[in-house]
Amino acid sequence: MTEENNCLIMPPLILLENFNGNFSQYMEAVYAIFKHDFVDSKPNWEGKRFALKKYPMEFGKEHTFYHITHEGHDEENRVPDFRRMERIAFPRVMIDNASHPTLKVWQNVRGNKHNILILHEEEKYLIVLRNHEDYIMLWTAYYIEYSNQMRRLVKEYEEFIKSKDRT
Repeated sequence: MTEENNCLIMPPLILLENFNGNFSQYMEAVYAIFKHDFVDSKPNWEGKRFALKKYPMEFGKEHTFYHITHEGHDEENRVPDFRRMERIAFPRVMIDNASHPTLKVWQNVRGNKHNILILHEEEKYLIVLRNHEDYIMLWTAYYIEYSNQMRRLVKEYEEFIKSKDRT
């Protein structure tokens, strides 16, 4: 990751074509990046312990890995999402650089879950961290495919910022 003209430059995409279409090799390479970034080392978020959802293990890998590389509403039948897999190196860079002006960072509540969201609007990429009392958990991360979805996220961010300005 480098900075250029105050822009956060993201790591290159990890492409299946670089593995001659061999999905098994690709999946292991993607997992190796995830493991390096979140299992072998941990980000620091405001001094809280950083955690992953380990169980249920999927294909011998932490559930968080499965969740940020696969998509679908039915947890038991999620399918690989190449846009998520290609961007596997994005979450750590964005978490480590959350104060960078390129990124939009805010909080929301869904049900009784308190989340921290980190959006890289130009890259169309969102990270959701679950904020627990004594730890932070990487909940999900994904590429934003639809412009209406991006508009909703930006609007939520702007409303969060306005509400903070009033307090």
